[in-house]
Amino acid sequence: MDLSAYIRDIEDFPKPGVVFKDITPLLKDPKALKAATELLLHYTANMRVDKVVGVDSRGFIFAPLLAQKMGAGFIPVRKPGKLPFNTLSESYELEYGQEILEIHSDAIEKGDKVLVHDDVLATGGTAKAVCKLVERLGGEVVQCNFLIHLTFLQGAEKLNGYPIKSLLRY
Repeated sequence: MDLSAYIRDIEDFPKPGVVFKDITPLLKDPKALKAATELLLHYTANMRVDKVVGVDSRGFIFAPLLAQKMGAGFIPVRKPGKLPFNTLSESYELEYGQEILEIHSDAIEKGDKVLVHDDVLATGGTAKAVCKLVERLGGEVVQCNFLIHLTFLQGAEKLNGYPIKSLLRY
């Protein structure tokens, strides 16, 4: 199945000059959603994973599905003020500004093998911040999974040392 047929470009979103890769057409098609989930699972075959971290907000779509299929826990990483318990924070740069992410302070246990999942790898700032949060809690990032990798933004360079997998590359 050609999953790229289910990704649409939205120009000038969220700000002028940015071409947003919209995954909602993929999500609304049951066959495309199933195919994407199965391909992401294939990337983790024979991998021990204790926790799957999903990044606010589109990372929340596939991360729980992957966690459930892998017999792992799901951990949300959110924007500030959205998690109800004690948190750790990490700031980062993204292609159109600066942001902060938070994780519950008890989300990861020392030695946990962690899969990080988000919808898009762009400049790498978000994923790197998540990896730092996981490591600050004593976890080991075993892989970073993405639906889409925007290679021209060179985000993989910020994730040097972390295995990266993506379904689509632009």
